[in-house]
Amino acid sequence: MADTDVIVWDIVNESGLFRLKGHKGQITQVVFLKERNVIVSSSKDTFIKFWDLDTQHCFKTLVGHRSEVYDFVVVRNGQRLITGSADSELRVWDIEYVDSLNSEEDEEPALKRIKMEEEVGEEEEEEEDLHILKCTKIGSVMRQGRDRLMSMTTDANGSVLICHGNNKFLEVFKLPSIDDLKKHLAKRQKKLRKKARDSGTDCVGEAMLTVTDEIIQYGLHKMAANIVSVDTVLENPGQCKVLVLLNNNMLQHCSLGLDQKQNDPQGMTKLSLPGHRSDVRTLCFSSDNTAILSASGESVKIWNRASNQCIRTMTCDYALCSVFAPGDRHIIIGTKSGKLLIFDVGSGGLLEELEAHKGAVWSLCMSPDRRGIATGSADKSVSFWKFELITDEKFSLTSKRLTLELEKTLKMDEDVLCVKYSPDQRLIAVSLLDNTVKVFFADTLKFFLSLYGHKLPVTCMDISHDSTLLVSGSADRNIKIWGLDFGDCHKSIFAHDDSVMCTHFISKTHLIFTGGKDGKIKQWDADSFEHIVTLQGHHAEVWSLTVSSTGNFLVTASHDKSIRVWEKTKEIVVLGEEREMEREREDEEAIGGEMVVPGESNTEVTLAGKKTIETVKGAERLMEALDLYKEESARLKDHREQSRRKGQKLPPLSLNPMFMAYKCDTPERYMLEMLRKIKSSELEESLLVLPFSYVVDLLKVLEVFIDSGWEVELSCRCLFFLLRVHHGQITSNLVLLPVIDRLRQKTRDRVGELRDRIGFNRAGSEFVQKQIELAQETVFFSDATGRFRERKRKKRAILAVKV
Repeated sequence: MADTDVIVWDIVNESGLFRLKGHKGQITQVVFLKERNVIVSSSKDTFIKFWDLDTQHCFKTLVGHRSEVYDFVVVRNGQRLITGSADSELRVWDIEYVDSLNSEEDEEPALKRIKMEEEVGEEEEEEEDLHILKCTKIGSVMRQGRDRLMSMTTDANGSVLICHGNNKFLEVFKLPSIDDLKKHLAKRQKKLRKKARDSGTDCVGEAMLTVTDEIIQYGLHKMAANIVSVDTVLENPGQCKVLVLLNNNMLQHCSLGLDQKQNDPQGMTKLSLPGHRSDVRTLCFSSDNTAILSASGESVKIWNRASNQCIRTMTCDYALCSVFAPGDRHIIIGTKSGKLLIFDVGSGGLLEELEAHKGAVWSLCMSPDRRGIATGSADKSVSFWKFELITDEKFSLTSKRLTLELEKTLKMDEDVLCVKYSPDQRLIAVSLLDNTVKVFFADTLKFFLSLYGHKLPVTCMDISHDSTLLVSGSADRNIKIWGLDFGDCHKSIFAHDDSVMCTHFISKTHLIFTGGKDGKIKQWDADSFEHIVTLQGHHAEVWSLTVSSTGNFLVTASHDKSIRVWEKTKEIVVLGEEREMEREREDEEAIGGEMVVPGESNTEVTLAGKKTIETVKGAERLMEALDLYKEESARLKDHREQSRRKGQKLPPLSLNPMFMAYKCDTPERYMLEMLRKIKSSELEESLLVLPFSYVVDLLKVLEVFIDSGWEVELSCRCLFFLLRVHHGQITSNLVLLPVIDRLRQKTRDRVGELRDRIGFNRAGSEFVQKQIELAQETVFFSDATGRFRERKRKKRAILAVKV
């Protein structure tokens, strides 16, 4: 984790057990040791730590690295640790378990006779008998790559080690088995004897294995792009399959023959068509909203909105803007090189390539009458094009194809960043590099308005359906809402934490979507200037967005190589609730901190959770439930007392509305329901916030739960945590001593009953499983007997026919 802590989670109970603290840098890898209840963690603070989960402390730290440790693997049944850091050296460590040194002394002689390449330092000469294991550096292996290690992995059997750096090369090492090492050692010893015999000496040296015998460099393989992650599986002893994730959003698969002298990858395949290799810079909906166009630096793709499947891929230059031509059978792409590309959607072919501008085509807008388009470029011009049908023998001998014919050009003083028609086709707005937006009459191209106020260039803009409002988004992180009647600025809103990259009006409304480099998509009301909702899903800059003509779908593209489709729901958005949720998130960031458990001074281990708004709310709900429980319990007690004094049964009291809301008939049931409502992962933090006066009441309630056998596991968990946290105050409270004494016996009895029930159910399940397996075997053999008899009958029938 980035906060330098290791958190151990109970995945069954869905709650954190404890938090281990000790690293000073970001943690890069955590692995469980199969042989012991120990985890190993590496960090950018150059240390590797061994943690004992039974005692919850760090009992060993490896300090043999000079730079950040980025990854490590544990192989050979937990007896070898291979680490990789920012240099090109793979360090190899020998792990010996203290309680099994004597029993395993003769089990693996080949591994115990490895030559030590480095002397053991003074720090390793401490009292190792107090530790669970010993870890000693036995050598290192050099990678061929000179940059830092990114990741490393092995197969399930530990036969192959694969690592890579921040480049295209995949480095493969073979890890021979113990039997292979023994054979190799025997051959080496045999050679030594032969050499001594040939030289006529009786002194025969002892053969030793080195680290390079255990980790054999196998090959260096080049992939199509820089590698992000890799995984491998051993298909058979002589071949392994490798799956590589590349940084261009592509998967590459190959097979490596481990026993072949020619170690080139076989069956190299790529999974590339479903997505883009680079950032998507432009998006567009078809007229019927069933298809989505996305274009990036290398290709244009058409997606089916309903199935989210790519139905067409076309190669192109670096695309910056796009639009569907009328009829949705053609698409027009504006590129960084200043060209306009016309593609036929049906065939996926490039129909025409027009040299439209001398600079990048930053913007492309369809005219409202759908008879042409306008393009804005970095060559300081706006070009107006009309659609024409021409005869092209290369395309077809019988039909005409679409083309663009230049009508007129509007010269500007600065680079054009965005062009937008008003829906009534009366005006055309042009944003320039000088931070202004110029508005012209669309028919005569006469100047009408100049909208100025942004401190940085306007990167995007849009005009409302009624042609009355224009919204502009700028690199100064603001959006401005302008009136097109007089050019007045209605409102300037600080919209994003970074540059605003795209904006779009929802059809037939004054609602706006904006996307920025902060990775967020926000919705605004252009009439009331209120922030409606924030859509969080992208993990990097949002480059483009588009809204369907019906307003039901929003598509966004980001630097995280993803295209996300958002659908409008029927859920009503209450602005007050949205603002409250935002304030809670801000308060949570301010409150968020580690919980301090009274009486526990161990700085290495703390609670897994942190204090948040949810944990505080959980504690508040628990306190309210305890107050209501005491009131209702006192009311019921008075009612029973009155019935006893009068000697007759009084009519039952009406239930509290809160009890009716949670379908509870007694205060105890209501209290149990409120305790269940607290999330398992937030239970300890909520109990820790409770004042001690409420802890006293809660202990009495827990006694009722355990005595009744309700949620014994949950009740015991709360009880033991409260006893651990408030042990001093509870033991010094004379009122609670009888309660604790009763709980001691009741808890033991209830837990014993629960354990017996689970054991009985487990034994019954195993018995039923065996009966089913026996029945299946009986059916199998009966089927085989029936098939044998049927074959014999057919053979007799054939022989009878022949006779």
